Amino acid sequence: MNIHYIQHVPFEDLGTIQQWIISHGHSLSVTQFFRDDALPRIEDIDWLIVMGGPMGVENENKFPWLIKEKDFISETIRRNKKVLGICLGAQLIASALGAKVYPNAQKEIGWFPVRVTPDGKLSSLFKNIPQQFTAFHWHGDTFDLPVGARWLAESEACRHQAFSFDKHVLGLQFHLKVERHNVELLVQNCENELQKVPFIQSAESMLNAKHCFDEIHQNMDHILDRLEENNSYLPPD
Repeated sequence: MNIHYIQHVPFEDLGTIQQWIISHGHSLSVTQFFRDDALPRIEDIDWLIVMGGPMGVENENKFPWLIKEKDFISETIRRNKKVLGICLGAQLIASALGAKVYPNAQKEIGWFPVRVTPDGKLSSLFKNIPQQFTAFHWHGDTFDLPVGARWLAESEACRHQAFSFDKHVLGLQFHLKVERHNVELLVQNCENELQKVPFIQSAESMLNAKHCFDEIHQNMDHILDRLEENNSYLPPD
């Protein structure tokens, strides 16, 4: 399988997803918009992964590539390719599907629980995933659910944490792929966001949560395995 990912900033890469891709024998290519890379031909890829970044989906004046990126995501979905979005990537998928993206009531930065919704419990994507699990968060925006999407997960600070669309599209507002060095890079580049307010943890607390890193990597692998099978929703018996 040919997997292509879009990277918006140098400090937000695939993390442990790259290890999963290599171990499963898939090919990997990338568009790095911060290097002015071109997008591939959609017919040349089987799976698109859209990464995170500090910009907002509507910052098209500052980041004009957002316009073509959203068009590319929309067309990739229309052609029934697998699409996974993480954080900003999930917001871009939601926007490409016609949903509104806007500031959340509060920023959510650090390790916080995520709860699986009733629809999430029916989703094969979350098979083998606990009904509540810890995830890493670093976001200030949220999104409405696209028309036809299924709401899969929520947190106390942010209602829409995950959604699926048809059987080949998944948006995750939270991160399950970060390693310690990924969090270090986020702290180095976005430290100004670490205010003493609810739902924002200190850099020390985020970096010292070793058990959390171990948990999320296992959950990320489970989700990737299920998305690879391309059967995201199981209707009630």
